[in-house]
Amino acid sequence: MRTYNTAILGATGAVGQEFINLIEERNFPFKNLKLLASKRSAGTKMTVNGKEYVVEEATDDSFKDVEIALFAGGSISKHFAPVAVKSGAVVIDNSSTFRMDPEVPLIVPEVNPEAIKGHKGIIANPNCSTIIMVMALKPLDDAAKMKRIVVSTYQAVSGGGKEAMAELDEQIHALAEDKPIEPKILPGASLPKHYQIASNLIPQIDVFQDNLYTKEEMKMINETRKILSNDGLRVTATTVRVPVYRSHAESVNVEFEQPITVEQAKKAFEAFPGLIVRDNPDEMEYPMPLFTSGKDDVEVGRIRLDESVEHGLNFWLCGDRIRKGAALNALQIAEYMIKHDMI
Repeated sequence: MRTYNTAILGATGAVGQEFINLIEERNFPFKNLKLLASKRSAGTKMTVNGKEYVVEEATDDSFKDVEIALFAGGSISKHFAPVAVKSGAVVIDNSSTFRMDPEVPLIVPEVNPEAIKGHKGIIANPNCSTIIMVMALKPLDDAAKMKRIVVSTYQAVSGGGKEAMAELDEQIHALAEDKPIEPKILPGASLPKHYQIASNLIPQIDVFQDNLYTKEEMKMINETRKILSNDGLRVTATTVRVPVYRSHAESVNVEFEQPITVEQAKKAFEAFPGLIVRDNPDEMEYPMPLFTSGKDDVEVGRIRLDESVEHGLNFWLCGDRIRKGAALNALQIAEYMIKHDMI
């Protein structure tokens, strides 16, 4: 099998570290591997497949001879993605920088792999909550055309990075020991006010827009339309941060243009790659973050008709934000391109 010169930008962060875990687990065919990060993280030593690597500071010269560049996300992508492409690499980017660029494909491999062929060097990884949701929306849309989606998310602190995960851990211990809590990260490190997340829910992820939706909510709306190639699809979202470490959960309500039964929905879900149906009310079995953390698949359950509308369905999703919601989806894009001789 051919191997590829590969770089990971943001290797020391939560998503970057998950890239490394997945490369090992999935035997990703890399030849030479570059681990890149900011100047602050340069010099960190990391082990991949038993070999020690030293993290390098990312510069404009870092992508020479690189064929696949996996970007863990962040504002740094805006500068380095075009640099890497100019050097000859295909960039798969986890940041929001290029997602709504009409020249950049926005890809979930199980959902719209055909869009990859239109890339011009950069391929965008969708928002984590969007990825998890469209994994369930696609088989439903194929079964009975969707016309409206209402989603409420319950998003793990992993979306705020490893610093937010550490803050939750610290706050849990502080509560147990009856110590004072001084939040510094959530709902966002760059925002002017921070709230305790332990024993709390925060109904704000990212900044508010002029329409009073948060940026995270508008990402879900706009990205879902782009991925499903349906600009007229009606979508509304409410996104909430919850005191869970890794896996996001979502409550989704869909209205269809034609009837759909619970049995039809279950069959569509069961046949779709990357989805697991966990739906047994009699045994109190349903998806939970506890079951999906560290797992590749998205789980769907609580599947039931919405009796308030003519053709409606409710269901509940859980998926690991760092894996399928970020690193795994990006790596799957690279694997798809390798399999189809697109690199």
